[in-house]
Amino acid sequence: MNVRTYLRDRRLPAATLAIALAAGMAQLLLWWFGPAPRTHDFVGPPRSGYTLTNARVTEYNAEGLPSFHLQTPHLERREGDDSLYLNSPTFQLPAKQAGVPDWQGESLYGWVNKGGTQLKLQGPVNMHRPAFGETPDAQIHTADVSAWPKENRLETAAPAQMVQGGTRISGVGMRANLNDKHLELLDDVHATFPPHQRKR
Repeated sequence: MNVRTYLRDRRLPAATLAIALAAGMAQLLLWWFGPAPRTHDFVGPPRSGYTLTNARVTEYNAEGLPSFHLQTPHLERREGDDSLYLNSPTFQLPAKQAGVPDWQGESLYGWVNKGGTQLKLQGPVNMHRPAFGETPDAQIHTADVSAWPKENRLETAAPAQMVQGGTRISGVGMRANLNDKHLELLDDVHATFPPHQRKR
């Protein structure tokens, strides 16, 4: 009896044995070439998932000053993830200048990373700063914003419009630094400026 006839008569056991050997080899290759186990830099007991209603969060910078405030009717931290998921958040970005009011904002959804250094505002995003001194109130209307609250910086690839008094500026894609009042629109920019009023 040759090997071919032997295997033909015992197809099912031979196929089972071949599959088991292939699976074993695949597992060995995975152990050999697979990535090293992740190291956890969190010290202390593992944090569980939780849900908060009517939550208020204040993030502080390295100097111990508030870098932003956030309120949400529903905050969720999922099991095994250190980021926060928010529904209908409202937020305040401190102006960090005497006499200048904070920016107020709202979005449909939000996400905060583990370190609290990045905030993603998803869906329509509306921001407002009240008037102060001779500076009229300002509004920014856009969507899907990535913000770095500790740096008072934000950006989006979506269409954006800023209105301040009679000035209207719109474009696609925006970068803003609220510390130095720098606003950059990246494409398809349109602007309307009111005539300059002479002082008497």
